[in-house]
Amino acid sequence: MGLTEKLEEEEEEMNRRKEDDSEEAAAKESLSIEQIFASKEVPPWQKQVTIRALVVSFVLSILFTFIVMKLNLTTGIIPSLNVSAGLLGFFFIKTWTKLVQKSGMLKQPFTRQENTVIQTCVVASSGIAFSGGFGSYLFGMSEVVAKQSAEDTSAKDIKNPALGWIIGFIFVVSFLGLFSVVPLRKIMIIDFKLTYPSGTATAHLINSFHTPQGAKLAKKQVRALGKFFSFSFLWGFFQWFFTAGDDCGFVSFPTFGLKAYENKFYFDFSATYVGVGMICPYLINISLLVGAILSWGIMWPLIDNKKGSWYSADLSPSSLHGLQGYKVFIAIAMILGDGLYNFLKVLSRTLLGLYKQLRKKDSGVVIPVASNSSPQDTPSQSYDDQIRTQLFLKDQIPLWLAIAGYVTIAIISAATLPHIFHQLKWYYIVVIYIIAPPLAFCNAYGCGLTDWSLASTYGKLAIFTIGAWAGASQGGVLAGLAACGVMMNIVSTASDLMQDFKTGYMTLASPRSMFVSQIIGTAMGCIISPCVFWLFYKAFSGLGTPDSEYPAPYALVYRNMSILGVQGFSALPKNCLTLCYGFFIAAVVINGIRDAVGKKRASYIPLPMAMAIPFYLGSYFAIDMCVGSFILYVWGKLNKAKADAFGPAVASGLICGDGIWTLPSSILALAGVHPPICMKFLSRGTNVKVDGFLAS
Repeated sequence: MGLTEKLEEEEEEMNRRKEDDSEEAAAKESLSIEQIFASKEVPPWQKQVTIRALVVSFVLSILFTFIVMKLNLTTGIIPSLNVSAGLLGFFFIKTWTKLVQKSGMLKQPFTRQENTVIQTCVVASSGIAFSGGFGSYLFGMSEVVAKQSAEDTSAKDIKNPALGWIIGFIFVVSFLGLFSVVPLRKIMIIDFKLTYPSGTATAHLINSFHTPQGAKLAKKQVRALGKFFSFSFLWGFFQWFFTAGDDCGFVSFPTFGLKAYENKFYFDFSATYVGVGMICPYLINISLLVGAILSWGIMWPLIDNKKGSWYSADLSPSSLHGLQGYKVFIAIAMILGDGLYNFLKVLSRTLLGLYKQLRKKDSGVVIPVASNSSPQDTPSQSYDDQIRTQLFLKDQIPLWLAIAGYVTIAIISAATLPHIFHQLKWYYIVVIYIIAPPLAFCNAYGCGLTDWSLASTYGKLAIFTIGAWAGASQGGVLAGLAACGVMMNIVSTASDLMQDFKTGYMTLASPRSMFVSQIIGTAMGCIISPCVFWLFYKAFSGLGTPDSEYPAPYALVYRNMSILGVQGFSALPKNCLTLCYGFFIAAVVINGIRDAVGKKRASYIPLPMAMAIPFYLGSYFAIDMCVGSFILYVWGKLNKAKADAFGPAVASGLICGDGIWTLPSSILALAGVHPPICMKFLSRGTNVKVDGFLAS
């Protein structure tokens, strides 16, 4: 009996412990983010920007610049790499601190604020690879692209890439956007409480890494990323051996037959775009495939049958007066239609949101800027918001610094740019810099509402206005492209900085550390991106031509937009303008229908912007991306929790491994080391002829 009582007592004690443990776990779960981190001291902003953070940022910036550059020069589709940057930054510093801790020399632990600095620095640096126009407006100035866009090209509309002027140009245009919206950070983040979905998602990710459970998951995610990074890198290396000539290797595998291959329908075994497909939403991947089927499956074969009627049968395949003209200009029409619709939509939402926000304020109250004092915390503010607001307003960025920085850089830029581009007069630049701050504000505000940056749309606006102002006789084509670069860099960096401020706000990182890391990251990007582009330019012959490994499709698109702005529609082939009008209107109507039917039904309607991309390139990358989507879909059906947790890490590993392979492959090309084997696929008839020729 005594033994039984003792066992019962022990069982009751165990139950009590289980109840206590479950209550403790429930209490932890009920705590807010800042309550979880309440015991951890927030370091001053100078200790958030550490030497180790900058070293890791520099290494990761090189990695991500290679990835973004490769994507830029192949299709121009660049997914968000924030998860990869945050995860790898966490992994490298965590490894660093563990090694130093073992030696007993660790002076400062790794904090989420330092993690945010790395994230900001890497994204700012690799972002220059996109906003710098290496796959669009800047490369569109080159002779390679000019030869594809028109038969008679004036020398004043051409500027071939050179490392010196590219670095100079990127330096003088990349910092203005940072100073243009700094005074408005309090309005955007605290007063208007804009969401900035990407910045918020990044903050949640970084906060989760630094909780005990999140750190364990992050280790597993890094392990998965590492495995698929290795696989992707080795797969790229293996494929290289079979690419000794044109149309050789797995990238030219006629998956669906030779006729389909001729019409760009094949799977090219690209780990990069399978990974991109796993990251991009299903709708984008399906939209790309629909666009490919519509263009390469239906329209281009039909227009090709009109050869000799609609356009001369003697034209070269790359002539814009032939089939190539329909491919390029119809794609441009869809891009412009989609861009115009979204520009007006986001602008109207921005103005409506501003109107509502300003109506809430008393008529006698001045709109607060960063240097004004904050209103008292309202009772409705949560504990997290109170702590975050207090720290966000603690380290001010002086208003005079923002104004002085903008004016000084604008003066230097207006004096420097005409020496780089003689066609871009100083008064064009002054006009751009006067109207740029309001546009940067609109872009940053719209991005906060919708997560949609319209930097490229504002750039196209500059192409048409400055190009038409300069005129054909004064090198308007080149002036328009250069003006596009100036405008794009300002509005792009402005929205990026505000996203970073939102991330910093939610991780208690100082606005000063965010601003400083953005400046350092931008400076890194101004050196790294041109150097990486130069490596691609020198290593891969035929860069920018339609049939090369790196066709840089948007370079031709942007140049032709500039030609349209300067010369009008005179260069278009027969019936091309009518088709352009039709597809422009269709893009606007499709977007209107998507907004009218609601979110649920809109998820079944393709995106016009995504549909336009394969019009020029073909469907091979769309098929890769759909394969990525299919893998993620099946994985989600089998184990949704694992797919959600590890899908982004696996995708990042595939993208990073294949992307970094371009570094050794470009070095091999520069050293004159060529692949030993050409694996080519022939029809039965062609194969018989080749065998007969070799036997004779």
